[in-house]
Amino acid sequence: MTKFTIVTITFNAEAVFMRTAESVMRQDYPDIEHLIIDGASTDSTKSLAEDYKRRSDSMGNGHEIRIISEPDKGLYDAMNKGLRLATGDYLCFINAGDFFPDATTISLICANSRLDERQKAGEPMPAVLYGDTDWVDNDGHYLCRRPLTPPERLTWRSFRNGMLVCHQAFYARTDIARRTPYDMRYRHSADVDWCIRVMKEAERMGLPLVNVHATVADYQREGQTTKYHRASLIERFNVMRRHYGLPVTLAMHAWFVVRNVLKKHGKAVN
Repeated sequence: MTKFTIVTITFNAEAVFMRTAESVMRQDYPDIEHLIIDGASTDSTKSLAEDYKRRSDSMGNGHEIRIISEPDKGLYDAMNKGLRLATGDYLCFINAGDFFPDATTISLICANSRLDERQKAGEPMPAVLYGDTDWVDNDGHYLCRRPLTPPERLTWRSFRNGMLVCHQAFYARTDIARRTPYDMRYRHSADVDWCIRVMKEAERMGLPLVNVHATVADYQREGQTTKYHRASLIERFNVMRRHYGLPVTLAMHAWFVVRNVLKKHGKAVN
């Protein structure tokens, strides 16, 4: 059976942590490792995590919960720690406040990507599994479907049109993810760069990226990139320039502006 590692980064997240933890605990898929990487929270986050671990262990659902609480150098340093510690075949990041849509999400990802069939047939395992995302508010209530839609055929070039797959809906093969850690030069948009580099490595290795045709994450919209919106946009421009070149990046950003204007006037755009 394919093993999934779910990494949750926390820091003083007592208000939203259990929403995330309980969505993992409800998963009916047995082979799950849940890494909680806490940045030495000063509120009750760590004690909530320890209580969650006790409850999950008592259920006998096959999930393995590991808690690491120590100072770090920020979000992406904590994520790199998760990459190093992960033992699953695939991993994704579901941070505090984000959650799975229902109890069958991981099972659905596995079934729709035919992972077990691929293994039995000796086929190459996909480098990335990806799906759709819904936005929720700070209380976990549904807002809308994330506007950017994952394409049927995803490549690293796809992100020229924006981050078409949300970070929380991007399941990377752990061996590939570990070889492409988050670039600590970026404070707000290293996730975009990471996804692109993982997909570049997939292309180099000739491995497929598989759309699972399901909503696989509910993402709390008020995240770090929202709080630091301007700085995040600048970093994303630099990430795109690094991977696609300045002319393409300038042209695409000009289109983003035109697209937003058209949307404000109620005109359909592709």
